[in-house]
Amino acid sequence: MKTETLAAIDIGSNAIRLLIYDVDTDGLSVDFKKAAFLRVPIRLGEDVFTKKCISVQKQEMMMNAMYAFSYSMKVYGVDRYRACATSAMRDASNGAEIVELIRENSGIHIEIINGQEEADIIFEAGGLERVMDKNRNYLYVDVGGGSTEIVLFNNQRKILTRSFQLGTVRILSDAVDEGEYNELRKWLKKFYKDYFPLSIIGSGGNINKIHKLLGKKENEYISYPEIRVFYETMKGMTYDERILNYKLKNYRADVIIPAMKIFNIICKTCKINEIYVPKVGLADGIIHHLYHENVGSV
Repeated sequence: MKTETLAAIDIGSNAIRLLIYDVDTDGLSVDFKKAAFLRVPIRLGEDVFTKKCISVQKQEMMMNAMYAFSYSMKVYGVDRYRACATSAMRDASNGAEIVELIRENSGIHIEIINGQEEADIIFEAGGLERVMDKNRNYLYVDVGGGSTEIVLFNNQRKILTRSFQLGTVRILSDAVDEGEYNELRKWLKKFYKDYFPLSIIGSGGNINKIHKLLGKKENEYISYPEIRVFYETMKGMTYDERILNYKLKNYRADVIIPAMKIFNIICKTCKINEIYVPKVGLADGIIHHLYHENVGSV
């Protein structure tokens, strides 16, 4: 039995995450065991989507998180890691500068990836294939803090992909042009009838939380009426009421509303009734990418 410890760092617009897995292989099978997970709600998007750059305060918070991640990886004996930054770092005018600063001080190398790469990495996690029926069509929808990535799948093959500047933190920061919503609807209307009926495979912390709050079992989907009613119910509450009534963390109680808004728009536009939630994200995809990268090089 061979064990390799792999780590993934996901630097998003809403939070920064470290995920560590022990991967056991015996030549015939592979077993992924979660060893550690750490989430830091820094919200880089609050700066970027209004000021176009990351402030000194957020830089310091991010640097401290990277120091902590670096030491954590040493403690867990991580053999290989990959750190990826998404929408906020892509849009920040000082993103490349911060990447270099972090490399010099913490030793962590960060890649700023585009929306297509992000979707590809998440697909590699394998969570999508588990819920996909080869005879049906799906929209993979990942709602992040800065952007929403959508991929159309037909017979488990990618047909179309698009990234929209519609993210939960971006919306809360009032940094979204109304035309972006119209562009989303317009793009969906171009093809959905040709692939009807469609189902959604939802990704992101908010849809994961919604799935849990609705009391869904692992493979049970969320229906459009359920998420529509839940959206209207939560939207009618104050921030504090959401925290109290649903035991939400303070970093989740606000972003969950725009996330549901985006899922509702897509469901309504494409006449979709089912949202499946395999609960995989960018960090999970990075772990699997690292594993397969090593297997491919042997």
